[in-house]
Amino acid sequence: MEYLEFELPIKELEEQFNKACAIGEESEVDVTDTCKQIEKKLIKTKKEIYKNLTPWQRVQMSRHPFRPYTLDYIKAICGDTFLELHGDRNVKDDKAMIGGLGKIGDQSYMFIGQQKGSNTKLRQYRNFGMANPEGYRKALRLMKSAEKFNIPVVALVDTPGAYPGLEAEERGQGEAIARNILEMTRLKVPIIVMIIGEGASGGALGIGVGDKVLMLENTWYSVISPESCSSILWRSWEYKEIAAEALKLTSTDMKKLTLIDEIVKEPLGGAHRDRDKMFEIVKDKITECHNELKNLSPTELVKKRMDKYSNMGVFKG
Repeated sequence: MEYLEFELPIKELEEQFNKACAIGEESEVDVTDTCKQIEKKLIKTKKEIYKNLTPWQRVQMSRHPFRPYTLDYIKAICGDTFLELHGDRNVKDDKAMIGGLGKIGDQSYMFIGQQKGSNTKLRQYRNFGMANPEGYRKALRLMKSAEKFNIPVVALVDTPGAYPGLEAEERGQGEAIARNILEMTRLKVPIIVMIIGEGASGGALGIGVGDKVLMLENTWYSVISPESCSSILWRSWEYKEIAAEALKLTSTDMKKLTLIDEIVKEPLGGAHRDRDKMFEIVKDKITECHNELKNLSPTELVKKRMDKYSNMGVFKG
């Protein structure tokens, strides 16, 4: 297990616990009390650390290399029922944006999301989760197919942003994202959006409009990353922690600003610490949200969605 800098006290206690247990197994010395004391201290330390994370530490948690990615969630939730669909029917298949049909129980869903890749080679293959215009056009094609067959849409957001390359701009990156936002506001089927990692800029918004928008506890959602914000304001990445604080990008901030509907609790230590439990939580949340939305007519769905986004940013003095 890889530890972040602020997790080092946990690492030390876990090493002590493992050593004490190993001594007990290899010798006749009774170390039961010692193990219990260390374990108790370990649980207390974990609770104290993870309860008081700074916004920058939340950003670090969202980027943890062992954190589950979109395909991990889909495969765990849907099993063998997931059928990935490819291509935007225009340019090519964007590997950074994945989508397809899957089932939870007897209910079919159209899953869409950015995929980062779990090692260097896969990250390059997936372009680090940064989609090109054809990725957003593929997502829109799949959402329109879902609408045609009355299948709810689930969007799993995890991206450092849309790909900012020259060729992406030449092929209409801004238009593709704007088109998705427009079409998602009036899609006639339920849309459930969940931020599972990084939710950065238009790259996240391109699949981020939903009837229910949820954020996992240790994720962030913002117009810009803390590093980019720091480099623009201070010409240096050194102030990324200050930028993270100022951007109000954590799930708690988003809920206070009513930009999301719900915060989804993660297992103690983050989603990567207990992946199976996290998968089960996400699966249950998707089903719960769908049960709330499934009886609404298409007209009611669109109206509620439009009203929800129209009211964002409105303050009464």
